[in-house]
Amino acid sequence: MAQGSRQIQSQVQQQVQTLSPQQILVVKLLELPALELEDRIHAELLENPALEEGHEDTASDDLSATSEQENNDSVEYDANDDYLTEDDIPDYKLQDNNGSRKAAVDEIPFSEATSFYELLKDQLNELDLSEHQREVTEYLIGSLDDDGLLRKSLDSISDELAIYAGVEASEEELEEALRIIQDFDPPGLGARNLQECLLNQIKRKEDTPLRKIEMDIIEHCYEEFTRKHWDKIKMKLGLTTEEFEEAIADITKLNPRPGSSMGEFIGRNMQQIIPDFIVETMDDDTIVISLNNRNVPELRMSRDFKAILREQTSNKANLSKEAKDAAMFLKQKLDAAQNFIDAVKQRQNTLMSTMQAIVDLQRPFFLDGDEILIKPMILKDVAERTGLDISTISRVSNSKYVQTNYGIYSLKFFFSDAIITDDGEEMSVREIKKVLQECVENENKKRPLTDEELADILAEKGFPIARRTVAKYRQQLNIPIARLRK
Repeated sequence: MAQGSRQIQSQVQQQVQTLSPQQILVVKLLELPALELEDRIHAELLENPALEEGHEDTASDDLSATSEQENNDSVEYDANDDYLTEDDIPDYKLQDNNGSRKAAVDEIPFSEATSFYELLKDQLNELDLSEHQREVTEYLIGSLDDDGLLRKSLDSISDELAIYAGVEASEEELEEALRIIQDFDPPGLGARNLQECLLNQIKRKEDTPLRKIEMDIIEHCYEEFTRKHWDKIKMKLGLTTEEFEEAIADITKLNPRPGSSMGEFIGRNMQQIIPDFIVETMDDDTIVISLNNRNVPELRMSRDFKAILREQTSNKANLSKEAKDAAMFLKQKLDAAQNFIDAVKQRQNTLMSTMQAIVDLQRPFFLDGDEILIKPMILKDVAERTGLDISTISRVSNSKYVQTNYGIYSLKFFFSDAIITDDGEEMSVREIKKVLQECVENENKKRPLTDEELADILAEKGFPIARRTVAKYRQQLNIPIARLRK
């Protein structure tokens, strides 16, 4: 019996998170480091005449102002009060945000340097991209590890963009954005593993027979290359000893960690990086946290705009169409000014809350300055302590820096994974890697330690981890196997 086909129509209910214009503004300001925030505020001051520098306190008013204007300015501004009718109030009006305290810091140290994150954004700004491409590519830049490699899957990044930023990006669009980053300098950035990192550096070289050999070695003989099986490579590719040795000598000059070569801070007499936070540890073990707002101006709505608007709307019934349009223009500019002020304050509150949680969780380090004291900590730990979303903590931690008694650190520095030993003890992966690095640095170079021997030494030092875990951490530290360290 022939079987027919039929179409079934069904309804599926999905919950989609969308961000309001005000929330989007807050998110964008959260991502900005201190120096870029200053630029953003100055740009807003130029763009919106209803926004101006100055304290909201009327005590600082010009003495020549009339008493009537001073009284008007001292009244709290109601965001909906001056609309001509309720129908004129736009839908995007949102709730008020809490204020934040201003950190009073007279002398704030800074580093005369710039991060590789900001250098990549500078290169991005030179490209002619659509707003969507720029947004997706910038998000990818923020997802790079400190060594410049991308260890998140594009699938997970696509989900993050949709959930946290309200941006839909297919895997193909992310691939295109990644190719854009991989064209940036230094070569090798944006690779998803060491093999791709080396290949991308070789591809940027001049097209010569030597380049072709290097490509073949890394692309087709990568395992033999990592194991230093030279004869197998020569036989597989049909290379002469001279060709092989020249190619290997050139490959060993490549940089396996292109981001680290730029460093957390690079260059002198370049654009200044100003720490977003100042954390001072006092002699009595009191820890004082403040935001670095040294060059961020106080903002307020224009008093002239408010006075003109009140004057024009004092007799709403008799206003001409031109007067109503002018009043609406003034009102919209004042709303935009208020929303921007609120967003800046919310950014300050969120940053302070995040930094306070980090200090609380990593208090031993801030008291002593010893990196060994850094405890295992992930984004979720800070999110739970602050009540903020994990994506918010991620945005705050990205490209932000803190000045401490012991130097300037990226906020990413304070996050590390942990492992649980058989007896239930939690140990920091960062601490284990540091001890592993020290073991390799102090080994007998004529007889390098095997992974099994390293595991035994780590166990003696109180880090009972398996040999395969040692191999994993060794690879993450870009430490070759024993026979390649001779």
